[in-house]
Amino acid sequence: MAKPTPSICTVDIQYASEAIAAKLHTIAPKTLIRQWINAAIGRSGEITLRFVNRAEGQALNAQFRGKDYATNVLTFPYQLSKHELVADIVLCLPVIAKEAREQHKTVQAHLAHLIVHGCLHALGYDHERDRQAKAMEGHETAILKNLGFSNPYI
Repeated sequence: MAKPTPSICTVDIQYASEAIAAKLHTIAPKTLIRQWINAAIGRSGEITLRFVNRAEGQALNAQFRGKDYATNVLTFPYQLSKHELVADIVLCLPVIAKEAREQHKTVQAHLAHLIVHGCLHALGYDHERDRQAKAMEGHETAILKNLGFSNPYI
């Protein structure tokens, strides 16, 4: 019996500036980013990734979470069903690069982790409670391992 192929999610990638686009292309090409998303989502759907600068990241975090600082990733799920997902994921590349340096990780590894993290939020995972966090971290770690990355929590 043939193994079913996973559903492919449509991915739109947007950039706040040409500088961010150029920087991102040195870290991970679009095809690789799409691969990470499809590994995390595992169903059909539409994901928009927007890579922003600190100012836009801070404005969005203040507007939607009431926190006046730029955060690494924000997820906006719009539709979630058994077979389909529609969501926006906003990633602040300067924050991600800074965190990667501080955590002694490559920017690519940290970016892959945060993309997977954002996708899992879009799928309804959360980490507000210890049990939820443990489940979400386990899924992230397994997905990242399958993509060739080490455990981001070590």
